[in-house]
Amino acid sequence: MNSESSIIRLAREGLFPADGATTGLSVGGTIQGEGKLTGTPSMFLRLYGCNLNCVWKLPSGELCPCDTPSAIKPGMPVTKIQVDDLVPKIIRAMPHLRHLVITGGEPFLQAEALTLLIKNLRKQKSNLHITIETNGTIFQHTLAEQTNLLSISPKLSSAFNGDNSSVKAPDKEVLQKFLSLRKHSENTDVQLKFVVAEPSDEEEIRKTVGTLKHFSPDDIFLMPLGSNETELQQTTTTVLEMAVRNGWRFAPRLHIALFGNKEGV
Repeated sequence: MNSESSIIRLAREGLFPADGATTGLSVGGTIQGEGKLTGTPSMFLRLYGCNLNCVWKLPSGELCPCDTPSAIKPGMPVTKIQVDDLVPKIIRAMPHLRHLVITGGEPFLQAEALTLLIKNLRKQKSNLHITIETNGTIFQHTLAEQTNLLSISPKLSSAFNGDNSSVKAPDKEVLQKFLSLRKHSENTDVQLKFVVAEPSDEEEIRKTVGTLKHFSPDDIFLMPLGSNETELQQTTTTVLEMAVRNGWRFAPRLHIALFGNKEGV
């Protein structure tokens, strides 16, 4: 099988952490640091390519670009690998794990190849739990229904303080397609995870979720902006107050607290 539809484009990190070199652990794997599965032992697969270019502004006035430049910046190393070659690598890397998190970039840009990858993985590891982390701008039903947890991070207006050529406000029709999967699949869960940079984000989140169906307040997570502990301190109190005020969930970034701001953890 050598068609483009069976090729996965991986970012520099690729499949990580396949060993303990980056985490300092004596075993491969790490924990999910965000959302409903925070603390869950997991392996990550980072894909290259995104349709957005997010740049936030911290309260200090400093710009805070996407914290995974390896997955979005032109000129970064990209590995192209056939699904048939990637499947055994993943299976070998996680004999003691059942949670695989597919992230990016934007995974739904590679929907056809990812669907094939997940189907082939499940043939060899039937208890595999798949999370896909997406910005929620692209919906492809076949891939979405193969996923156990759709972790959707709609980008608010505050995410576009840099190059605005790729600005895409939350598309409520696309978001609703993700949420509506719950009506048809008991195996698919959904979370909406908003990066919060400033107080004005609160009203935009309210307007975004106010027209959506098939979710509960427990599905909404607010995550403070910041790629390190110093930056997180600037937004954490605002986000905590916002979560309490609305009955939404606060989402700490556990991996930063444990490992700092570095690739492959």
